[in-house]
Amino acid sequence: MTFSEGGSFEGGRVRRHGRGAAAAGGGGLIGIIALAIFLFTGQDLSGVLDTGGQGGGSQPGEEVAECTVEQANSDPLCRFSATMQSLDAFWAATVPAGTAFDPPSGDAFEGGIATGCGQASSSTGPFYCPPDQGIYLDTSFFQVLQQQYGAQGGPLAEMYIYAHEYGHHIQNLTGVFDSADRSGGGAESDSVRVELQADCYAGMWAGDAATREDPDRPGVTFLDPPTAEELAQALDAAAAVGDDHIQQQSGGGVDPDTWTHGSSEQRQKWFTIGYEQGSLAACDTFAATDL
Repeated sequence: MTFSEGGSFEGGRVRRHGRGAAAAGGGGLIGIIALAIFLFTGQDLSGVLDTGGQGGGSQPGEEVAECTVEQANSDPLCRFSATMQSLDAFWAATVPAGTAFDPPSGDAFEGGIATGCGQASSSTGPFYCPPDQGIYLDTSFFQVLQQQYGAQGGPLAEMYIYAHEYGHHIQNLTGVFDSADRSGGGAESDSVRVELQADCYAGMWAGDAATREDPDRPGVTFLDPPTAEELAQALDAAAAVGDDHIQQQSGGGVDPDTWTHGSSEQRQKWFTIGYEQGSLAACDTFAATDL
């Protein structure tokens, strides 16, 4: 899935943090514990645990400069920034009526970074932090996804990850995070339903992006229509982060009672539902009897 010819993408949508951000941001072990508790239970302890005075979020980073279309199609950081712009435009027009929309921040880092949810490291993986409404990504993640979990990779596979995390931001704005019980696991748990809904939201964006015009480039859509190969890459990335696949890759048995994100099949299914049906109603995983 490539960005359309016809202009440049503004800078400032993503901040880049080099190595050393973890030390500069503080937080230490307590911050790592706070983040781990949030990611696995949904309980935000950043205001309770002492994170070294850095609970408010990441330190200022270098903004990604304005990117050409060619750079957005080839450079991972420019692709992150351009995808965030496309997601901004989509969700500004799609959030439910009455929902105040503010876009999330985007931060790319190496090594580690202090966030409003605690200290993040390269082993954390991409995540969304509700307290500071930020999407965080270690730039080495996509190599890990391919080398350790067997994903094919590809531009739309990367964009799927960004769109999934952006989906969590929408859940935060619409109250899903507050109403869902994310303290437990299991194949039918609220934790899994939250993640599958974010996958569905990612599919909604992917199905819309080739028709939505860039507000700054009248008559020009953000992205060209995805090819069958590109869609297969996105679905492959969804399968690679399925709970059952991760359990198999770690050498253990598949245990649905411990799932927090859903199986590979479920993640592919809900991305496809979003892509094909393109509605918030279709993505209501909490009303679904069959995940």
